[in-house]
Amino acid sequence: MQDGPPAGTPLVLFNEIEPGIAILTLNRPQARNALSRALIDELTTRVESLSRNDAIAAIIVAAEGKVFSSGHDLKEITSHRRDSDGGRAFFTRLMEQCASLMRSVVDHDKPVIAEVQGIASAAGCQLVSSCDLAVASETASFCTPGVNIGLFCSTPMVALSRNVARKHAMGMLLTGDVIAADEALRIGLVNRVVPAADLLAEARTLAAQLAASAPIAMRYIINAVNKGLEMPFAEACQYEATLFGLVASTEDMREGTAAFLEKRKAAFKGK
Repeated sequence: MQDGPPAGTPLVLFNEIEPGIAILTLNRPQARNALSRALIDELTTRVESLSRNDAIAAIIVAAEGKVFSSGHDLKEITSHRRDSDGGRAFFTRLMEQCASLMRSVVDHDKPVIAEVQGIASAAGCQLVSSCDLAVASETASFCTPGVNIGLFCSTPMVALSRNVARKHAMGMLLTGDVIAADEALRIGLVNRVVPAADLLAEARTLAAQLAASAPIAMRYIINAVNKGLEMPFAEACQYEATLFGLVASTEDMREGTAAFLEKRKAAFKGK
């Protein structure tokens, strides 16, 4: 069995549905959507290009097949153990490349939603954790099982520990246990869990809601939350006050306030 789609087939499919919504779909179902270096490169390029696309207001990250992502490509990793340094340089480059992808998702100025239909393991779980929101099927599951093969989920650890409480992160990292979708919802790893048949519609409904919102406000919310969590409390409050001043001076804010008072739907323009 081959480890990916036929030669020439994109590793990441791009589809634009309703106005303002882009879907990026991992397309290595035969390899359980393992994050090879080529797939990571392609996904990073897609994510970064959408930041420059003013027609897109929300992004969904989905996957072909039964698995969301099994994490890094262990066959690719194993093949580099024959390198002269035992693969150390390759492993470092891979982790840096993966970290760059996750930063591009976290730092994106548009909301990114993970649509999780199956297991999200290791770096696959990291990708879910890095997205702003996550909708999961009842059949989805999550794990960071590096400890079971003598590793630790280094880069997944960073995103996971910033999404869930320390004890929950430690539990997943130290045991490698698989947790079900309802447990992922309970600990805050995902936002919504729905029947498998409703997953596509639920993710798209959420994306449509975001796409209809004020784009500048959403951009500053994402920025304020992510940057604010890295700052001392007083500094975060000052930073968010500065951002509020910027948002309050926009045309969108004036339009939103007027629409609220006039009991009509706002027509945001991103200005």
